[in-house]
Amino acid sequence: MAPSPQPAPPRPGTRTLVVLAAVTVGFCALALLLSADLWGRLPARPQIPLVDPAFLETTPWRQTYSDLAKAKEDLSDFDCYACHQKDKPPPLRFDANHKLLVPDEHSSIVMGHGTHERNNLCFNCHNEHDLLTLQIRDGTIVKFDNIPPLCGSCHGPTYRDWEAGAHGRTNGYWDRRRGEARRLSCANCHNPHSPGIPTRAPAPPPHPLRDPGPHAPAQSAPTP
Repeated sequence: MAPSPQPAPPRPGTRTLVVLAAVTVGFCALALLLSADLWGRLPARPQIPLVDPAFLETTPWRQTYSDLAKAKEDLSDFDCYACHQKDKPPPLRFDANHKLLVPDEHSSIVMGHGTHERNNLCFNCHNEHDLLTLQIRDGTIVKFDNIPPLCGSCHGPTYRDWEAGAHGRTNGYWDRRRGEARRLSCANCHNPHSPGIPTRAPAPPPHPLRDPGPHAPAQSAPTP
C-alpha cells in the first residue's frame, strides 16, 4: 500500500505579509528620518579634564632622618656634638613671656608646636643628656629614625589611627605579592617643630554621567 502524501505547509496569510511589509517600511522610514537629522543632535559633551597630577603625587613632603640614611645622604646636620659639648646640656634662653629664644645657629627652626605655645621646650622631645637621641616623657629613649612612638606619647588617638592605617599615607601596593608597601612616618608630613600642615585645595568632585541641564546649580571651583 503506497504511503499517503504529506500535506503541504501552510502558506503565510495575507495579514501576516501585510504586517511584515508595514514593519519593514516603518524601519526604512525611521532610518531615513534619522539620517536626515530632522531633530538635530545632542551637543557634544565637554571634555572632562584630567585630575591635577599634584593629587596623584606620592613623593613625601619631607624627608626624614631614615630617608636620608637609606639614600646615603649627608647626615652632618644631625651631628649635634660637632658644635655642642657632650655631657653638658645646652642652655635654653627665654624671653619675658617665657617664649623660647632660638639661637642664631638654629635660625631655620620655627617653634610652633601647639597653638597654646606651651610646648616650646626643646627637651620635651630631645634628650638633653644625649643629643643624638630623643626621649619620651616616661624616660624611653628613641632614635631619630623611629619617631612615631615619641609623637604617639602625646598624640595617642592619632598614633592609634596611624598604626591602623587610618591616619597618614601608605605608598606602594596593597597586594604584597606585587610589591612592598611603605607607611610614611610622622615627619614625612609634619615638621616636628611646626607640625601644622598648610591647607590645600580639595580634589575636584566627580563628573556627572548625565547632563544636569540648564537649571542645575553650577559647581564652584575649589578655593585654595
